[in-house]
Amino acid sequence: MKVLHLDPNHPLLLEGLEALGYENHTDYSSPADAVLAKIDQYDGLILRSRIPVDKTFLEKATRLKFIGRVGAGLENIDVSYAKSKGVFLAAAPEGNRNAVGEHSLGMLLCLFNKLHTADREVRQGIWQREANRGVELDGKTVGIIGYGNMGKAFARKLRGFEVEVICYDIVGGVGDENARQVGIMEFQQRSDVVSLHVPETPLTIGMVNTGFLEAFHKPIWILNTARGKCIKTADLVQALKGGKVLGAGLDVLEYEKSSFESLFKEASLPEAFRYLTEAPNVLLSPHVAGWTIESKEKLAQTILDKIKRHFS
Repeated sequence: MKVLHLDPNHPLLLEGLEALGYENHTDYSSPADAVLAKIDQYDGLILRSRIPVDKTFLEKATRLKFIGRVGAGLENIDVSYAKSKGVFLAAAPEGNRNAVGEHSLGMLLCLFNKLHTADREVRQGIWQREANRGVELDGKTVGIIGYGNMGKAFARKLRGFEVEVICYDIVGGVGDENARQVGIMEFQQRSDVVSLHVPETPLTIGMVNTGFLEAFHKPIWILNTARGKCIKTADLVQALKGGKVLGAGLDVLEYEKSSFESLFKEASLPEAFRYLTEAPNVLLSPHVAGWTIESKEKLAQTILDKIKRHFS
């Protein structure tokens, strides 16, 4: 039983699979066509996002019994076709949900207190106290869209604040002691802060657009630690310019490919993205909300545990 690893991960994943009797092979650099040429030799596949696992890939993977995606979602995999071929799929949202919850809270507090701009100014010898007067979280209503592993983790982090936490999800009955589930109309009426924690699906791509933002009764702050394509950036920029959105914390971007670095290698940056990089009320991070020292180990352990349970 041979397993192909396409991305570096915590060593415990390779060690654990070896202990289960698997033979590990690593290939962290070959292009997709080279991987495709040899995938028929493998019973298992471990990856993050380097190569999409589409129908063509799966048709070549004639021996494949499982795919472990060391991350929260499976959007880079043709899930329905993989399942039709009897391939076991294992993602690991349990492994980095705490990291995402902490990052979301950190972004929110940083935006409210203008820490990112104040830090930059002080380093330049600029001492502006009034211009950096902050906003308190207490008394606000925080709305969470998508109340699964990530959304619930963020809600737990908010328990120490005097805030109301509400959630909206297409699945009913997901609310708990940390967040009250509401319909979209109440969500848009009450929210001061909107935090996205949804997977990338046909329903969520472009869900945050002008119509969506204009439906909120109050100006809002928005956080996205989910997927970049959930927000139409040009529409967000217009809402920032018009004051409908007071500030944004974005760990992911609509334009994101394999990494943010690819954006800066292009001949010209998209105009909306350039605005985000210059706006003082926008905080950006390079898709690292779930990327901590602890989550690296927990992600690997989660995948290993799921493979163990499924094939035991």
